[in-house]
Amino acid sequence: MSTPQEFTFQTEIKQLLHILSHSLYQNNEIALRELISNASDSLNKWRHIQLTTPELRTDDPLQIVLEPQPEGRVLVIRDNGVGLTQAELIQNLGTIAHSGSKEFFQKLASRPATGDGAPDLSLIGQFGVGFYSAFMLADRVEVVTRSYQEEGAWRWESDGSGRFTIAPAEGDVSRGAEIRLHLKEGLDEFLNADRLKLIVRRYSTFVPHPILLADQPLNEQKPIWVEPKAQVTDEQHQAFYQWLTHRSSEQPLWHLHLSSDSPIQFHSILYCPPSNFELLGFGDLQHGLSLCAKRVLVQDDCRELLPEYLRFLHGVVDSADLPLNVSRETLQDHRLLPKLKKVLTRKVLDHLATLATESPEKFAKFTTQFGAILRTGMGQDFENRERIARLMRFYSTHTLGTGLSLPDDRAERRTCSLDDYVSRAVPGQEQIYYLAGSSLDSLDRHPHLEAFRRRKLEVLFLDDPVDEFALTQLGTYEGKTLISIDSADVKFPEASQPADEPARPPAPARFTRVVELFRGALDTLVADVRESDRLTESPCCLVNKQGTMSSQLQKVLATNMQGFEVSRRVLELNPHAPLIERLCELSANSENDEFIRDCGRQLHADALLLDGLIPQAEESTRRSLRFMEELSRSRSSILH
Repeated sequence: MSTPQEFTFQTEIKQLLHILSHSLYQNNEIALRELISNASDSLNKWRHIQLTTPELRTDDPLQIVLEPQPEGRVLVIRDNGVGLTQAELIQNLGTIAHSGSKEFFQKLASRPATGDGAPDLSLIGQFGVGFYSAFMLADRVEVVTRSYQEEGAWRWESDGSGRFTIAPAEGDVSRGAEIRLHLKEGLDEFLNADRLKLIVRRYSTFVPHPILLADQPLNEQKPIWVEPKAQVTDEQHQAFYQWLTHRSSEQPLWHLHLSSDSPIQFHSILYCPPSNFELLGFGDLQHGLSLCAKRVLVQDDCRELLPEYLRFLHGVVDSADLPLNVSRETLQDHRLLPKLKKVLTRKVLDHLATLATESPEKFAKFTTQFGAILRTGMGQDFENRERIARLMRFYSTHTLGTGLSLPDDRAERRTCSLDDYVSRAVPGQEQIYYLAGSSLDSLDRHPHLEAFRRRKLEVLFLDDPVDEFALTQLGTYEGKTLISIDSADVKFPEASQPADEPARPPAPARFTRVVELFRGALDTLVADVRESDRLTESPCCLVNKQGTMSSQLQKVLATNMQGFEVSRRVLELNPHAPLIERLCELSANSENDEFIRDCGRQLHADALLLDGLIPQAEESTRRSLRFMEELSRSRSSILH
């Protein structure tokens, strides 16, 4: 038995080894990922050598074996790859970053420490130090290896303190490498088969060689994203989606299989779930994508790869071009993520546009589940605002018809896009009209619609608060201004004026008197009271002054922003409504003035209720009770 040769790490390397084993990795299970990745690299090299050197080809299956040995508290990682020669052991396992270790350490030392005192490692590049993560788990590491280039085998050993030994290995050693980790106290979890399975599944599932534990393969799920998309079946997509999401009985609504070489090389598969759990009250879902480098997980739940408004997507993004830091846990160059995010976002939005055209039923299901989340992108993503706008869908007076009986099932109610709306606009129409509210049924009965129905002008219904925020962010579409129909800024195109509509009769006598009484009663509640030219049946409506937000948007802001004050609006009266005409008659007697004022107060309260706003409830209730008492006294109890 020959005496082992002893070697000493360079001074800089001793310091660096301490950093690598104690400060670099965020959790110790990363060490197993690194050692498996190194074994996979060795197998890849051997496969390439066999392809280029026919005389070296064998039928031995290339594989990685995990072998926990509880009796000695040793974890073995074994591969049958290229192996290492004695010279390679000295060079590769004796010198970290042998091509530039001093420069590497100088840069490391010059960086300011992080908050916990650890060195800032954000500038570290690919220096080939993954092997040394073994000292996070082990207080002694052995490597037994035989290179395909040599007959003899070698044993490398170190306790990580600054020295290592190399000696010929005894016994019959097969080609490849066996790493023996003599585990530190308290790390017996790495001898547990279930724990090892979980680590492999998380980080190394897609390593392109079998990883075996007690002859059981741990990584049978294939990385289908690297396959040509035409060769991946729907069954494979379904199985991979279920593996990725842990939803064994669910099928994705759609998937997007991507490959790109520019501006960055990557492969990816994205999946849309069939239902939105946020609608069930589970709060915001933050899935994030799994970010991989050469099939090895770098970061799961990576939320920097897609914008917030696409947070519901599951998937994998894999790139060999990722400039990782030395621990392979984060990116060294974070400028790459925005580039990836930009490409992925555009691909998803383009896919949805295609889906809307080619699979309208599937797209309708998507918008029902995720349309509200998608619309939030209007305020987040200026660059893709037009793309998102084309994907938005709305109910409208055209899609729901003109009747007051809407289908109970929302799925039966048709929607339209902004492009659909624009295609139906009348000549000279400069605005896209919308009305926001709490429910489709209340919107369909709103007094503001009377003038638009008379003129056959389509109005979009916005029954989700997100809708109006989205349209406010958009501002204009195809040259037309988006405007709420409760705004004083509404303009009617001349072409919409009904040709057979009779001239509007003048207001009844003493209408001005009623207006003045209303103004006095509502002095602190409204900006003004005036005659309406938009109402045909309802007695009144509330209109926002020029340049102010719609009623619903102000309502949302008042609910969510402390100190926000809703602006006073204009009460418009229909002088030909039966109630207003009767009040004009009663105004001839000054004894009716207070009754008329009360009518004005109640009409204002009712108009607020129609807009989903709460009036002064106690006062409005007392007034309604008084009206009913007076009305009941005018009726006879004698049966005729």
